[in-house]
Amino acid sequence: MHHDGRVHRDLSAHLSLDVTSPATLAFELAVSTQLVAQESLRITLDGAPVEVREVPDHHGTRLHVVQADVGRLVLDYSAAVRGRAAPVASDEADLLRYLRPSRYCESDTLGPTAHAEFAGLRGFDLLSAVSSWVGSRLSYVPGSSLPTDGAVQTLLGREGVCRDYAHLVVGLLRALDVPARVAAVYAPGLEPMDFHAVAEAHVDGAWHVVDATTLAPRSTLVRIATGRDAADSAFLTTISGRVDLVDMEVMAIVDELPNDDLDKLVRMH
Repeated sequence: MHHDGRVHRDLSAHLSLDVTSPATLAFELAVSTQLVAQESLRITLDGAPVEVREVPDHHGTRLHVVQADVGRLVLDYSAAVRGRAAPVASDEADLLRYLRPSRYCESDTLGPTAHAEFAGLRGFDLLSAVSSWVGSRLSYVPGSSLPTDGAVQTLLGREGVCRDYAHLVVGLLRALDVPARVAAVYAPGLEPMDFHAVAEAHVDGAWHVVDATTLAPRSTLVRIATGRDAADSAFLTTISGRVDLVDMEVMAIVDELPNDDLDKLVRMH
């Protein structure tokens, strides 16, 4: 399926926000791939266009920064992605960055658990074991976790959403000296549709997707943002001021939805 690499994916996001105190906002919802055939981003405040600054970040992540006065802020984004990009290699600094504990992935605290459960495993066997272990021990419960919860709290609470699954996977892998990071993605096939978060682990010389939720086929994911954890990849960061999310709609479709072969390593293209 799609052996020629010409997979077609169409994506969109719509956000409505009430700005209740003048705010500086950073959005991360534009795709980071170079294979964008068409793309549109429009942000308005009470119907009037708002100036947007694009700021590049690691791994092609694109921050869109706006200054907004009090009012109703509406964002509409769409993109058509055609084909598969060649994955970008990581340098030594990247690999070191993604071995360290971070805000939501407390790999130092998780070390004893990781070594007790997965000692001796390497490569695909390790990724498969960690993914299935996390998937079997957590329950996917929308609204169950707080924005401040990290991997340790997720393991103790035994429930969460996609970012919580990704944080726990990343924390366990880093504890085993495997570079691991979080990617925010558009995920065709996800139900209900939303922004999605997955882990990526660096084994056998390349980054491979680990999604313990198994809610969407890994081969059709489209990268938005990549970083140490959700702090680097949230679709909205309120730098200053105050906003309330009123409405959000996300769409991601692919011309042909494949099955996800869990017996294979998958790289994000």
